[in-house]
Amino acid sequence: MDQTKKRIKPNQITLLPPDTRVFVTLINPYGEEAQKSLELSVNTTKEELQSILQQLVKTEEDQVYSFFHNNIELIDTLNQLIASDPEYKLENTFSLTYHPQSLFRIQPITRQTAALEGHEQPVLCVQFRTHGDVLATGSGDTTIRLWDMLTETPIATLKGHKNWVLCLAWSPDCKYIASGSHDGQVCIWDVETNQLKGQPLIGHTKWVTSIAWQPMHLDEECSLVASSSKDGSVRIWSRISLSCLISINAHQKAITKMLWGGQGYIYTASEDTTIGVWNKSGKRVQELKGHGHWVNSIALHTDYTIRCACFSEGNTEINRKQAKVLYDKMLNGKNERLVSGSDDQTLMLWEYTSSKPKVRMTGHQQQVNHVQFSPDGRYIVSASFDKSLRIWDGYNGNWIATLRGHVGSVYQVSWSSDSRYMLSASKDSTLKLWSLSKKKLAFDLPGHADEVYAVDWAPIGGEKAGSGGKDRRVKIWRH
Repeated sequence: MDQTKKRIKPNQITLLPPDTRVFVTLINPYGEEAQKSLELSVNTTKEELQSILQQLVKTEEDQVYSFFHNNIELIDTLNQLIASDPEYKLENTFSLTYHPQSLFRIQPITRQTAALEGHEQPVLCVQFRTHGDVLATGSGDTTIRLWDMLTETPIATLKGHKNWVLCLAWSPDCKYIASGSHDGQVCIWDVETNQLKGQPLIGHTKWVTSIAWQPMHLDEECSLVASSSKDGSVRIWSRISLSCLISINAHQKAITKMLWGGQGYIYTASEDTTIGVWNKSGKRVQELKGHGHWVNSIALHTDYTIRCACFSEGNTEINRKQAKVLYDKMLNGKNERLVSGSDDQTLMLWEYTSSKPKVRMTGHQQQVNHVQFSPDGRYIVSASFDKSLRIWDGYNGNWIATLRGHVGSVYQVSWSSDSRYMLSASKDSTLKLWSLSKKKLAFDLPGHADEVYAVDWAPIGGEKAGSGGKDRRVKIWRH
């Protein structure tokens, strides 16, 4: 039985006498002690621990934490949590791992509010502008469409590609969109005019698999964007000169996914079973080896922070200095954590400083199609062709829960910005909303008439999600 599903009931445990005192060690997610052990009453509450921890680590007074022991959360007092561990002895120190919690709560997505028509072929990629006011969708009909989320109506149709639009990405300042197509071309669009900048960028000999902009705190002008391709190369393009600055012959086989991390490195996952780590001058920094088959998906624990760091809730003004501050806070003096999912049915957790994985995560029965860190970096979700999702600890790779409910392959997953819910898109034509706290299905969201290929949950605000698939319709979902 999954430990995280246990609920501690007073009539199932033997509590210690109320005047008992125990030694408690508070440990952060990286395994570092906040302070040497504290002597506390077994009647210490979660709220009292919050106050103690805030003083020890000198965080903001409104920062909220959750506390865990052996994957079981502290709900009421220490006494009940201690009694849940039959192996604990009073002479030992009781360890509690603390995790910072989001200061806001996102309402769960529960209903469809619009079915937007316009695309003439399947919708292959969807992505919200950071504030969630505009949704961009790419399709097999060679166009990108922009949709106004206030009125749920079309804004513009961007025409310039000559083949399927396979991927797209908003620039960190949300003024541009870069997109890649099946014929290997990359287009950069000015969202203020809804026009293509110059001509399509030509260089790849096969289709484009990923687009990634250099993070805001490294490039305030959002002048560089990278693309990866089935041809095994990465190209770095200048938005300003509309030219290819560097071409990296990264792999002998296709690149399936590419990311541009906040430490300045570009990460490439490939069908050659390896992951490459590159600096922007094209030099390979590290080669990550461990998988036995194609690497299908990679994700960084800083992905959400990089996407949203230069904006804040309720403010559409760009704050470039804030981007660096929030990124450094997320990094916490460590390196970026990378997770990969493969056709060998496993996931692996990495740091770029080592060519070997920190941990190998097993459990899926078929290919792992998509992996993603929660916005707070604490969890990893993996989606597989075995029709399930799995939740893993984002720090040590430990398995937490398996989520079953889909009757077809799961293609993609998107987190709510408070890291409390996940939306999954599946071959079975449904989306499903999952509760992280309950580790089970929260809402079934039918509506599509065929396979759902892509889903995105609006990052800031979080009151809406968008999806697209084989039925050519873009669906909008709200709480």
